[in-house]
Amino acid sequence: MDVADLRIALFSGNYNYTRDGANQALNRLVGYLLAQGAKVRVYAPTVEKPDFEPTGDLIGVPNVRMPVKGRGEYRLPLGLSRANRQDLERFAPNIVHLSSPDPTGHAGLRWAQDHDIPVLSSVHTRFETYPRYYGLKFMEPSVEWILRRFYNRCDALVAPSQSMVDTLIEQDMHDDIAIWSRGVDREIFSPEKRDLAWRRSLGLEDDDVAVVFLGRLVMEKGLDVFADTVIELRKLQAPHKVLVIGDGPARKWFEQALPGGIFAGFQTGKDLGRALASGDIFLNPSITETFGNVTLEAMACGLPVVAAGATGASSLVDDWETGRLVPPGDATAFAEAIKPYCSNDDLRRRHGEAGARKAAEYSWDAINKVVADTYVRLVEERRALQEAENTVAEAEA
Repeated sequence: MDVADLRIALFSGNYNYTRDGANQALNRLVGYLLAQGAKVRVYAPTVEKPDFEPTGDLIGVPNVRMPVKGRGEYRLPLGLSRANRQDLERFAPNIVHLSSPDPTGHAGLRWAQDHDIPVLSSVHTRFETYPRYYGLKFMEPSVEWILRRFYNRCDALVAPSQSMVDTLIEQDMHDDIAIWSRGVDREIFSPEKRDLAWRRSLGLEDDDVAVVFLGRLVMEKGLDVFADTVIELRKLQAPHKVLVIGDGPARKWFEQALPGGIFAGFQTGKDLGRALASGDIFLNPSITETFGNVTLEAMACGLPVVAAGATGASSLVDDWETGRLVPPGDATAFAEAIKPYCSNDDLRRRHGEAGARKAAEYSWDAINKVVADTYVRLVEERRALQEAENTVAEAEA
């Protein structure tokens, strides 16, 4: 079987209405698959003014605004409508890809099982860690149980890093898990994109050392730990400025927690590459990422990375070579790891250059081929099983 023979039904909770690392990876995957001759149909919530145009055919599914404070920009898929099911029947996929364990993902899983179609699920975030950021930490075991039931009903999983694969296996989510890593666009993210004039326009002097945050401004990105780290840095009298790249519902809280911080707002494309390369140290305290696209992008821009030693970052950052890995949530340890970079230009340069070399190893086509190959394997295995069952049935008849 060839990739061109694939007919993929992809279910996503957010394919293009709000830009994030997960849906950008999905759009790149679909672009790769279409270029190989595969047929792809995407089922996800749609809105009147999405953040970007979708790659491939996008079919809207029933949805409502996410009923969680601070997450109103996201939509909650509610399942599959009758029209969705009819569209699936006409499209006749031979593989189903689920990218979110939401109600539509569960409906897609049931539909695939009813039609004897193999299912691949991709893991994009640590959903079981989310409740703690909304005062609901007691719910984490229940969320993990729901995820375990969902993922074990799939035929295989793909996850973006070895550390996430190890975590999924430890949590008994599945035993067939391939690594679907992430690539980086070297035309956008590069040390050459550093722009001193742009820095000056924000009030950064040429010799200022800017500690960067990049991402959606939501609490589960570790905003509280970032702010606490800056407080500890000030106590250590480490010379630095704070540069925040991004926007989101927690921006007002973050601005109040970081007096004197420079907020560059939402950036994309070449503007994002310029903003990131114009920083000096990248701090990523988040523990929710399964990979950490922003970490790889910062490395590609030549910034040393100080990150939580959790899933994602621990597979990217080489401690004491491209940056530092710090125990999650420990603001004092984060500040102590950042302090040497604030005053040692040579250390900052050496670790940044090492990170840029490592980031160059991540090619999107090679990465997406892993997913395509997994699709083919699952389809072939299901066909072989169906043929074996038919042979047994004929022998017994």
